[in-house]
Amino acid sequence: MMSLTPFHLAIPVDNLSKCRTFYTNVLNLEEGRSSDHWVDYNFFGHQLVIHFKEKIKIESRTNSVDGKDVPVPHFGVVLPWETFEDFAALLESKGITFIIEPYIRFEGQVGEQATMFFKDPSGNALEFKAFKDMSQLFAK
Repeated sequence: MMSLTPFHLAIPVDNLSKCRTFYTNVLNLEEGRSSDHWVDYNFFGHQLVIHFKEKIKIESRTNSVDGKDVPVPHFGVVLPWETFEDFAALLESKGITFIIEPYIRFEGQVGEQATMFFKDPSGNALEFKAFKDMSQLFAK
């Protein structure tokens, strides 16, 4: 598989303090630079920045995937299988309310993957997934 370069993603949050606690203490992400209005995180080797913005109404949309209502938009990262399992257990131990609980999607099919969805305190939807066979990431 090719080597990847880190992505940068900046997302709006309507309560910087609550979201800072969530990303630091619930997801256990390492905090980087910050100011009164934003915080950088090491998001599994990628750069995630939460930016304070006044609450805006975001239309909630979903798409059906494997019989589940997947929130759109969402973001996340593909983790190694064991890391996914450990991370899911950590989230469950911290009482995360899942939109879609950890499960195996497309079981026995091309692209079989573990996945889970949940929201941060500002309503941003996150998906984490894993493949036992990473060559299936873009398989048809």
